Formats: sequence, C-alpha cells, structure tokens
Amino acid sequence: MPVALDQQLPPVRIGGHPLPLVGKARIYVCGVTPYDVTHLGHAATYVWVDVVGRLLRFLGTDVEVCRNVTDVDDVLLAAARRAGAPYDAFAAVQQFQFEQDMTALGVRRPAHEPRAHNFVRPVVSLAAGLVDSGHAYVRDGSVYFRGSQLPERAGLSRAEALELATEFHDEPDDPAKEDAFDVAIWRATQPGAPAWPSPWGPGRPGWHAECTAMALSTYGSSLDLHAGGADLRFPHHAYEAAQAEAFTGVRPFSRAWMHVGMVKIGDAKMAKSAQNLVLVADLLRDHAPAAVRLLLLRRAWGSAWSFERSELATAESELESLFSASARPDRGSSAAATEEVLSALRAELDVPAALRIAIDEGGSAARTLVEILGLR
Repeated sequence: MPVALDQQLPPVRIGGHPLPLVGKARIYVCGVTPYDVTHLGHAATYVWVDVVGRLLRFLGTDVEVCRNVTDVDDVLLAAARRAGAPYDAFAAVQQFQFEQDMTALGVRRPAHEPRAHNFVRPVVSLAAGLVDSGHAYVRDGSVYFRGSQLPERAGLSRAEALELATEFHDEPDDPAKEDAFDVAIWRATQPGAPAWPSPWGPGRPGWHAECTAMALSTYGSSLDLHAGGADLRFPHHAYEAAQAEAFTGVRPFSRAWMHVGMVKIGDAKMAKSAQNLVLVADLLRDHAPAAVRLLLLRRAWGSAWSFERSELATAESELESLFSASARPDRGSSAAATEEVLSALRAELDVPAALRIAIDEGGSAARTLVEILGLR
C-alpha cells in the first residue's frame, strides 16, 4: 500500500540531486531503434525506469512515462535494406518483438510512445526556430545546429568528444559544417532513404532532433527526469538538451538525468556490432522474469557491469529469500523496517541495501520491496 498523506517522506534522489515533485512526474526515456531483438543492455534501462515509476507512484506521485521509438535512423534503414523490407514495416515487426520482451519482464507500457516518423513536422519547426534564432544554419538543403560548445559543456576534451561523435555517426568530417561538432537537425535527401518535404528541400530528421521534438511535443519545455543508457550521455543527450534549451529559452531541459550503466561481456560493451548480445528472450526461456529483473536491479543503477550467467543463480536465490521473507508475519518493528526500505530506495534507488533490510526483517518491509521492484 502507498504511504499515507501524514507519512510523506523526503524526495527521491537521482543522480546526486533531490527530485521534489508536485502532482506529476514527467519522465522521458530514450527508446530503442527497432532494427534488432532486445538485449540485456536495453532491458536494464527500461526495467530501472519502470522501478522509478513504481517507487514514485508508491510514494504518492502520479507518473507519466514517454518512451520514444526511433524508427527513422541510418542503422534501421540499413537493416531493412539487408532484409529486403520497407523500413516502416521492418521497424513495426521489431518493435512488436521488443514490446513482447518488455511485457514478459513486467515493464509497464508507457503513457506516451511517440514514433519518430510521426514527428517530422515538429522537427521542421524545431529546425526553423533554431535557424531564426541563430543557433542553426542551412547548407545544401541540410540544417545544422551549432554545437562547438557542447564538448566543454559535457566535460569532455575535443579529442574525447570527437571519438564519440564519430562512433555515433555524427559525421564530424562533413565538409558542409562550420564546426566538427555541429550536427544535422535536418538532413538533405539521400538515395534510397525516406524523405519528407521541408522549406530547405526534401530530407529527413537528424537523430538528436527527433528526440528533442518528441520530448517537447509530449511535455512542453522541460522534464522532471530524462533516462537512457550511459552511452547516450554524449553526444545524444547533450545535443538533445542543448537544442531544446536554445529553442525554448528554458533551462534546464531536464531537472534530473538517469544514465543507466552499460552491460558488458568481459570488458566489451554489449552491442550487435561486437556480436556479444545476450538476448532477453533467450534468458526468459530458462529463467523466471522476476529473476531476470532482479539480476538487473541488484546493483547501483549508474554503474557498468559485466554479465555472468552465474549471477542468475544468485538472483534466483535472493528472489527466493525475498519471497520467503515476505511470507513472514510482521513484527513490532515492521513499520520502521518498511521505512528503512523506502529510505534506501529514495537514496539513489539503493536496491542492494533495500534487499538486505527486507530479507532480514521480512513481513511488510519485504512485501513493499517486492511490490516496488515489480517482482510479482
């Protein structure tokens, strides 16, 4: 049961900052580019966001989650061409499979699920506004956002930022740019790629601008919490926030950020390009969804970690201990123990600490944790 009005507790802390809320929490999480099946790295982000929503609801706050679908993107277009399928039909099939995996893991459907191909007009409006204000310029049918200040703002050297910009296909060597760190809000049409009309000629949205436009269209000028994988911190989230703030004049774009730690195999980031994916559907064939959820949650949310199959056995053992503890009757200290669990979760979602308390104390403390972690 949620806490009563006369038992309101201090706000949740995320990313080192308290996040006091009145009425509603507006959460935006970067969704998948639907060109492949769901791997454990994807799942980690969405399970953590699901737990944030469950915790805030338990504490008495209404929650709206927006999880976009990036269905206009270079990697998706390339995958669709390889499959010999129209990009939109290919994306729809992949998105369906992703949603099946999320449902199996108990991740609640978001209130908003904007798809990039439906937000071309808002991207055109974003680009036009940034050109008018001098934050962007037009070259050869493309519109570029001025980003020379972004590496310093993100705390990166130009060399570090250049490596990341190249990795994420921001084309820092594009000769049309005034600066290597300018990025395309609108990209002039390319052979074999979908295109839409614009004041600058046919083309399609840039990746960062898609999320900016979808977030602004859904929530207006600012968010309470923006979430996504840690690898999106730069360039994606840095440019998304900078574009929104330049367009609206409102800072900060997001009051708090949640960059979920990457899942690795050994020392390598889990990624299709590395051919080291651990697929959610494969794990769910042999393990209960609650065990897979707990595998993802039994650690600090912002820390990178290496997946080992032996950890699933540990998660299953902890899950059994937690369920056994939840079946125990309450003791005289049950209210205090439940408050300790909530205090641990409010402090940077400290699930390991909450687990220790819940398993030791049992009763309502354990039942509260099971509910908030979505383990039943």
